[in-house]
Amino acid sequence: MSNIVIIGTQWGDEGKGKIVDLLAEYADLVVRFQGGNNAGHTMVVNGEQFISHLVPSGIIQGKTCLIGNGLVVDPAVLTQEIDYLNQKGINVNPDTLKISERAQVIMPYHRHVDHARERMKGDKKIGTTGRGIGPAYEDKATRRGIRFVDLIDTEDFSEKVRTIMEEKNFYLKNYLSAETLDPDKVIEEYNKYAEILGPYIANVSVTIDNAIKSGKQVLFEGAQGTHLDIDHGTYPYVTSSNTVSGNACSGAGIGPKELTGVMGIVKAYTTRVGEGPFPSELFDDTGDIIQAKGAEFGATTGRKRRCGWLDTIILKNSVRLNGLTGLVITKLDVLGGLKKLEICTGYNYKGQIISDFPASLKVLGDCKPVYETLPGWSEDISGVRKFDDLPKNAKDYIKKVEELAGVPVQIVSVGPGRNETIVIENPFI
Repeated sequence: MSNIVIIGTQWGDEGKGKIVDLLAEYADLVVRFQGGNNAGHTMVVNGEQFISHLVPSGIIQGKTCLIGNGLVVDPAVLTQEIDYLNQKGINVNPDTLKISERAQVIMPYHRHVDHARERMKGDKKIGTTGRGIGPAYEDKATRRGIRFVDLIDTEDFSEKVRTIMEEKNFYLKNYLSAETLDPDKVIEEYNKYAEILGPYIANVSVTIDNAIKSGKQVLFEGAQGTHLDIDHGTYPYVTSSNTVSGNACSGAGIGPKELTGVMGIVKAYTTRVGEGPFPSELFDDTGDIIQAKGAEFGATTGRKRRCGWLDTIILKNSVRLNGLTGLVITKLDVLGGLKKLEICTGYNYKGQIISDFPASLKVLGDCKPVYETLPGWSEDISGVRKFDDLPKNAKDYIKKVEELAGVPVQIVSVGPGRNETIVIENPFI
């Protein structure tokens, strides 16, 4: 029996959706444990693309999918996503999808506050997606959030919304100079969501526990990446939740002894969306080639991703923080055709070589990458399905990543499709 956590090792966008979809074949339950609809997980099956923001990627394989208590969920987005998936022939219903009764609800005032704050910051904006994620987590931390168990109690919900919105409207009007909201309209809108989503609400912690006790296998799906973690990332240019593997326990409601492995997804190069320092970022033609060939645009925002060479300082940081037992390298095919490849193995900070990821953004911003150069390959590897069939230089690149990270590479992705994958070792078998 295996219960595996999937996390991103960089700044998100590593290709977690595809890997969760791939491994979901061997799992009985797939659980999302943090974040909100600021995530965008893309799956390509038989040439058809599916994008999910809240529903776990395992839904494409027809598995039971759970939204954990660690999420903040926008009911409008979730109902739209359920409709979208059903229209594409994916069966989403209260038997195949369950929402934790303890998950937090994103309200309209969260989105309004998010947008208004970014507007006020101007050039100093963080680069939030504007989905209300941060403000919703704020309310959770200050114990004035609304959970799904509150949403379906119409009397309690109405009372809470009116009390909270008195303060929110004052803040929106008098500090943020933004439009206020009508509590009656908000209550009316969300009562409709309560009707639609009520049958999906369950005690997800108990569901997972019962599954594990009966010998079923569980796949835990993380969103974003390690270096967007609220504690361990490039703060304040981070998301508002803990993205590391340890949060799979608190965000889903299980104990750590139930986890048997943690797989870290690492893109064969590095990308980043939004603001913040990025030591290995490329500003030349090579960066443009990678960006174009890799189709590096955010699945949620559509924003162009910044591209750079693989940075093993952040990779090793992720190995330690997440307790990785295996690596998945994605988008290896994108590097094909480049004559030489660089891997960042250290940072030069004012003449001193450092090998640990600094907490200070000022220090990180002054770090220059120290590179190790490897030869590239010209062959198209998208049709390769066995490690031994890869070009020698591609195999050497994988082995170098494995050596620098100190963790075995178990899966290599050579294209966006589910079948465009080299499985070296399946963690569920």
